[in-house]
Amino acid sequence: MGFPAGTLTVELREAKDLSSEDWFGKNDPYVELWLDDDYKQRSSEVSNSNNPVWNETFTFNIAEGDSDKKLHLKIMDKDLFSDDKIGDCKINIEEVIEEGQVFEDWVSLPALLGLSSNGEVLVSISFEPSE
Repeated sequence: MGFPAGTLTVELREAKDLSSEDWFGKNDPYVELWLDDDYKQRSSEVSNSNNPVWNETFTFNIAEGDSDKKLHLKIMDKDLFSDDKIGDCKINIEEVIEEGQVFEDWVSLPALLGLSSNGEVLVSISFEPSE
């Protein structure tokens, strides 16, 4: 069964304990968010912080009948030459859409084999069906 059409709202709040990708100093983290590869959104960059606060809101249009949706978050460290990945995660949004629940939680960014963590990110996700 597919999802109803509507708008998914993602509030990117903050992150904590991000692992440092730089040899010196702290990360300059930003987040890429997407449901499918064709439409990626990006947060602003927070300079010199392993515990950044964004408080930014992103919206995604969900077409009727879409299914198996996962919200992808990739936390990146902005660098002069090439950006480094700090960590990523996927959040299953099925219950948010089908049951109208609001997802609000810290999501871990698993490190190698999931044995440790590259930090956590706090997100709130809600869904508003179209009329």
